Amino acid sequence: MSSGNNPANGHKDNGGTEERSLESASSYNLEASSVPKNVKGKENLSHSLDQEMMDLYSRKRAQEKEIMYLREQIALASIKESQMLNEKYALERKFSELRMALDEKQNEVINSASNELARRKGDLEVNLNLLNELKVAEDEKHIFKSSMLMILDEYGALPHVTNASALTNSIKHLHDQLQLKIRTSHARLVELNSMIGDNSRNSYIDKEIPSLRPESSPFPSSSLGFRGFSQYGHYIDGKNMEPADDMSRYMQADDPNKGLRQSVEMHQPPDNEHFQRTSPNFDRSKIEYRNPESHMADIMPERNGLLSGSEQRAVEQFPRSPMMQVDRVASFGSEEDGPGIENFQIIGEAKPGFKLLGCGFPVRGTSLCMFQWVRHYPDGTRQYIEGATNPEYIVTADDVDKFIAVECIPMDEQGRQGELVRIFANDNNKITCDADMQEEIDAYISKGSATFGVLILVYTSENWEPATLLLRRSGFQIKDGRKQDVIISDKYSKELSIKIPSGFSAQFVLICSDGSSYPFSTSNDIRLRDAVVLTMRIFQSKALDEKRKSKA
Repeated sequence: MSSGNNPANGHKDNGGTEERSLESASSYNLEASSVPKNVKGKENLSHSLDQEMMDLYSRKRAQEKEIMYLREQIALASIKESQMLNEKYALERKFSELRMALDEKQNEVINSASNELARRKGDLEVNLNLLNELKVAEDEKHIFKSSMLMILDEYGALPHVTNASALTNSIKHLHDQLQLKIRTSHARLVELNSMIGDNSRNSYIDKEIPSLRPESSPFPSSSLGFRGFSQYGHYIDGKNMEPADDMSRYMQADDPNKGLRQSVEMHQPPDNEHFQRTSPNFDRSKIEYRNPESHMADIMPERNGLLSGSEQRAVEQFPRSPMMQVDRVASFGSEEDGPGIENFQIIGEAKPGFKLLGCGFPVRGTSLCMFQWVRHYPDGTRQYIEGATNPEYIVTADDVDKFIAVECIPMDEQGRQGELVRIFANDNNKITCDADMQEEIDAYISKGSATFGVLILVYTSENWEPATLLLRRSGFQIKDGRKQDVIISDKYSKELSIKIPSGFSAQFVLICSDGSSYPFSTSNDIRLRDAVVLTMRIFQSKALDEKRKSKA
């Protein structure tokens, strides 16, 4: 079965070879065609693997970044936590301190409350004591008032009303009447003694008429001041006023600036020579104005008590005309019997801001002169000016449209009281402003406003502070001189008042409608002070008139 032996087989073998070659060729072609397919598949596989690896890598990087970020956040959170813990500890410490401070405050409040209760208890005890004292004082006042009414009823001088002013005036009038009777009795006794020269007859008269002796008089006339008045009320235009600084009631005559001492040395009248010869201890250099207020208080404590306090008034009916130039009340039978003062006069211009001087020539052993300036009103009433007990007097705004007089009572070293001498200033005419001041005030009134630079004494400071006083038709304002802040702003009312102290003072006190008071000063310019007061009073009067007209 060899292939060379049989051509058919050879043909078959060739055919098989061809088949195998074709199969191998086809398989080769298949292999050749499948090789690029495999390469391409591998490439696709590797590409897909690379893409997946890239995704995984990117995820890994993102997660690592996230882990790093979270770590940073954790670190920051831990730092913040530590800070918050520190703050917590600090707040806890502060809270504990606050609790301690609160406890201390509570203890202080408790202590202060207990102290306040103790203080209130003490105040209640003081109030109870004051109430008891007030009751005692009211009882004493009632007893005193009843006694005064009994005395007035006994002499038939009961007033129509029983207030303090009426009782005071009635007691003073009764005292004047009794003193006048005593003086009349003294004069009658002197006349009888001059007519009867027999000593036995004189002793008989003394025995028969003991009430005519000066020693037996229950009303001593040598130490009572003006007509027995130991004190004088202090009123401005009918309104009660606080007492000003006490000025010496009596001036020393050995002052070289005073004219009374010079007059008594240079103009000694012949009537006094006999007195000097018969008095070996008399020395004119010792003539002085003494202060007998303590002696007066010892002699008449009841009168001093009656005329003191808020019930003291000095405005009484003046029965004689205020135009009378000199009014004399005799204390002795004749002018030659006791001390006196001659050529009594007032020197100076009677205008607001100017000084007046009452002076004269002391005669018949006069060693003491008691002065009192009196303000007379057009309706016939008069008012003793508080503190005006010196020969010198400064005319103020309170004296405008009124009469001003000075009363003088001379006394000798034995305490004998001479006749009272009264003389009116300004030639018995009302006190008016000078032409310049009146023109200035009229200009303010016509304009309807006025501005003044003053000094005010505020309660928060002890020094005078500059201020501006603005006056208007309906009200007034007071502004601070530096900051221009409004200190006071008020309308004119009946309760508004202005008080002027007596003496050499440029001050005045403004009392508002609510009762508050404000001291003012015009820097020692008394004339400016009076201009301010007069202008404000005129504005007040016009505003009150307008209110009355509007109500009508």
